[in-house]
Amino acid sequence: MSIALITGSCGLVGSEAALGFADLGLEVVGIDNDMRAEFFGAEASTEWNRRRLATRLGERYTHHSFDVRDRDRIDRLFRRLGSAVGVVIHTAAQPSHDWAARQPFTDFDINATGTLNLLEAARRHARDAPFIFTSTNKVYGDRPNALPLIEQETRWEIEPHHPYAAGIPEEMSVDASLHSLFGASKLAADVLVQEYGRYFDMPTACFRGGTLTGPSHSPAELHGFLAYVMRCAVTGTCYSIYGHKGKQVRDAIHSSDLVRAFQCFFRAPRAGEVYNIGGGRFSNISVIEAIALAEEVSGRPVEWRYVDASRKGDHTWWIGDNGRFKSHFAEWALTYDVRSILDELYEVNVERWLPRAARTR
Repeated sequence: MSIALITGSCGLVGSEAALGFADLGLEVVGIDNDMRAEFFGAEASTEWNRRRLATRLGERYTHHSFDVRDRDRIDRLFRRLGSAVGVVIHTAAQPSHDWAARQPFTDFDINATGTLNLLEAARRHARDAPFIFTSTNKVYGDRPNALPLIEQETRWEIEPHHPYAAGIPEEMSVDASLHSLFGASKLAADVLVQEYGRYFDMPTACFRGGTLTGPSHSPAELHGFLAYVMRCAVTGTCYSIYGHKGKQVRDAIHSSDLVRAFQCFFRAPRAGEVYNIGGGRFSNISVIEAIALAEEVSGRPVEWRYVDASRKGDHTWWIGDNGRFKSHFAEWALTYDVRSILDELYEVNVERWLPRAARTR
């Protein structure tokens, strides 16, 4: 039976991919050592999700708790599985701007060198398996902030007649901009994935997402925007807004919509592809709009504070253009908008989050 080898298999996208590709009939081999708990603390641990996968998939899921930085173990696993690997889905990462600045070597070793370890192991032992990489819109650095933006009551918006009014395409330059160290390490990984596709003619794709979200997220203040807003609503935790008057805009894609895009590429792979992928004009929201909507969905007030200084390299406005991906895979479409995402975040997690809040009172 064909195998889906998934890194970060207990995280938001990795766990969704595990379930989605198991539904296609593949066995799942997951790699996840719960580094999220080390990055962001016990509240961000993905251990609950590992148990959920084991229950849902049973013998169809095999878990490995080692690190993508462990080159020898990665190579040994690929060598053992060999041609049985039908797809590689690489979601493991250090995902935070702020955390990267604290430990640059760790950030780069995970995001860039870890990706290289996987690519080279795949080239040696499973070169025909589609290699799907969850990149990020942060590869563009802060260049989106140079776009002509208009301040509205609750959000920033691009000038309506600008060529990017429908969303930012892949043609935006990645040069001469402030990326953050996280953005730089992910850009290095992104270029490596492209290079292995073009140089070695391997089926690889970079999916440059904006806000990736869904009920399987283990949110923390430094990562997991929409899920963290909702958790703050449920638990009474104070949410911090950093700069831009809280009007910074993010497009948001549900993890299941993203995984369906992965499945499209899996069925008809191409070499060295790059796709902006996100909620686009269908699903986007500003921070203060998200707080108001979380209050409406949860029926609870969100306490928040404003910090005038924005995070370095942070986007004032990001709405991506999914047009390139749609031109290759016309059958794919978004099914979740922000309201339905927040509804599900609340319904699925309220009971899991509330006991934790009660224990801290």
